[in-house]
Amino acid sequence: MEREEIEQLRKTVGCGAVLETSGFAVDVRESTRRAMKFRRASEIIIVTHDGRGWFDPLGDEKGDVFSLMSRLEHVGFHEGCQRIAALIGFRPSVPVWQGSKGYRAAKIPVFEKWENRRAPWPGSATWRYLRWQRSLPARVIRYAIAQGVVREGPYGSMWAGHTDDAGVVCGWEERGSEWRGFATGGNKVLFRLGAMDAPRLCVTEAAIDAMSLGAIEGLRDGTMYLSTGGGWSPATDAAIRVLAARPNVQLVAATDANPQGDMFAERLRTLANEAACDWMRLRPPEDDWNDTLKISEKEKRVRKEKGRGVPHSGRPRQGQLRPAEPAGPHAGGPEGVSKDGRG
Repeated sequence: MEREEIEQLRKTVGCGAVLETSGFAVDVRESTRRAMKFRRASEIIIVTHDGRGWFDPLGDEKGDVFSLMSRLEHVGFHEGCQRIAALIGFRPSVPVWQGSKGYRAAKIPVFEKWENRRAPWPGSATWRYLRWQRSLPARVIRYAIAQGVVREGPYGSMWAGHTDDAGVVCGWEERGSEWRGFATGGNKVLFRLGAMDAPRLCVTEAAIDAMSLGAIEGLRDGTMYLSTGGGWSPATDAAIRVLAARPNVQLVAATDANPQGDMFAERLRTLANEAACDWMRLRPPEDDWNDTLKISEKEKRVRKEKGRGVPHSGRPRQGQLRPAEPAGPHAGGPEGVSKDGRG
């Protein structure tokens, strides 16, 4: 195949076509105009440069449509060119972006857009979203507000700021009831909650999970709760290395309890080894820390409701009630009762 033909293929067939014909699907909720996220089971590929480039957020690989075909189909360059040529005319499904508003908004400096948004306040739409839909305690929400890392987003959504090493906001995670994404024109570095000189660094995949883990641990002293924003950009990698290089640091991989989370945890362990710092895996009991927090808060409400109407506020010593059984020779013994007082 001549060089001119190869260049024509490069211009004609986008990475999205290769991915969709290989079983990947667009994750519309986590895609933006400039970065399309494709998923296949636990695999993730981000397509950039108007479909001409790609990179693996869980690894170091990146390239063009030819390297993508070679990676996915395990074929050489010549065979890859033939398969790409067969895709001429294939139209991948692309989300319909709303007019050109995104481009106009991107002209406003990222930090200025952040500063123009209000912090949440008790009773605001974002406060209600965090408090009731995400089950975050008011104390944690107030702490995040005091640290200047959350803002009111459109339609009751939340903006969670990512900052560089100097503490300047360079982008933000966007989360709401019907929306999730990242700031147009912003850079993923790290969401940071806690003391900037904290030696214990808990790395999660989302700001909501970072705050949820903080709630579960009671905003533990000496801990900074971090979020990569669901990816692993070079800027994120560099920022974690700067933090890990400090003395007496413990790097805690608090990523999700799924294959992607485990991959992130392995990357953090490798990074910790290279930085010669302590490392541990903190795996959530549920899929992520917010799911874990929601279940915990629900159980608290249930226990509180069960305690209403009794003459004391403590939990009954006998635990959960059971149907009466005939008394046996060992009636009244401790058998069948767990340490927390439940049968």
